[in-house]
This record gives sequence, C-alpha cells and structure tokens, in this order.
Amino acid sequence: MSAAKNIDGKKVKVKQTLFTWSNLISLSRVFIAFPIVYLHYTNNFQITWTIGLLILYGMISDYLDGYAARKLNEISEWGKVLDPIADKISASILFLYTVYIGYVPLWFLLLELARDAIILTGSTYLKFARGKVAMAVMSGKWSVNALAGYWMAAFFFPEFQAVQNFFMGIALVLMFLSFIDYFHRFKLIRMGLEYN
Repeated sequence: MSAAKNIDGKKVKVKQTLFTWSNLISLSRVFIAFPIVYLHYTNNFQITWTIGLLILYGMISDYLDGYAARKLNEISEWGKVLDPIADKISASILFLYTVYIGYVPLWFLLLELARDAIILTGSTYLKFARGKVAMAVMSGKWSVNALAGYWMAAFFFPEFQAVQNFFMGIALVLMFLSFIDYFHRFKLIRMGLEYN
C-alpha cells in the first residue's frame, strides 16, 4: 500500500498546542467525577440536581471539546491524547464507584480496563514509532457513548436489572466492535498508511 494514502480520508492540520479551549474543556471533564461520587455517597445514594447537572455537563463537554477543536482550528496532538484520557479517567472513577456500591459487576470494569490498556499500548507504540498519536475512530466514540448509557442506567435505575442488562449488552457489543476497528487501523498504520 502507498504510504501517501491517508487512513483518515483527508489530511488535517494538527497543532502542537497544549493550551486551547478544546483541551481545557476535555480536562474539565476529569474534575466532575469526584464531586459526583462524593455527593452521591454523602447524600445517602440519592441523586441531586447538582449531580444531574454535573453528569449533563460531562455529556455536553464530551461533544463540545471536539466541536471547539474543529470550529476554532485547534486540533492538536495534545487534544488527541487529552480527550480520550479524560474520558477514561472520568469513566474509571465513576465505574469504580458503581462497582464499589454494587451497581455494576467487577468483571465488566476489568474487561473495559483491559480493552483500554491494550488500545493505549497500541497508541503509545504509534506515538514512539511514527511520532504522533492516531485520532479516535468513530466506533470508539460510539463505544464511549454506550458505556455512558450503561453507567447512567446502573446509576439512575439500580433496581431495574433488565434496563441495565440491555445497556450493558449494547456496551459490550460496541466495545468489541471498536476494539476490532482500532486493531485493524493499527495494522494499516503499521503497514505504512498515513494518519492525522
């Protein structure tokens, strides 16, 4: 295959800037997980308006950071790392908490962490081998949304096991499909395809 072909379809200018609006939005997402856990635990496992607003901000900010990066021409190597890392840190804290209080099974969390560790290892390899991080694939974003859906089902409706199982099933399928997608992309990049 030709090394000139770009796996992302088109070349995007990627900056080396750390301090951008989009990166600050991504980083802010990390700091909402702790208040959610604290407020839920100290309010006797009751969901308050503050918790709801923090969760809503987390959901909106996950779309807003990418939108800001594209709209303000702030796509950066830092952003390609910060956005998924912010997602993973926030999700890990929230899932650890829901495992701790018995809303989510431990095996699910361990499976998700193992999947993320493998993807992170591949991404780190590409960073050292090719000098840049690959952008997330769309199926990875769908997987993150499915994980959020499952977490919210478990968090907001702990007594409705059928609802949780439905969202867990969707999350598992999308985790698997996105893992295959990342693995395929990794192979193509290793074969010499260019990427943003």
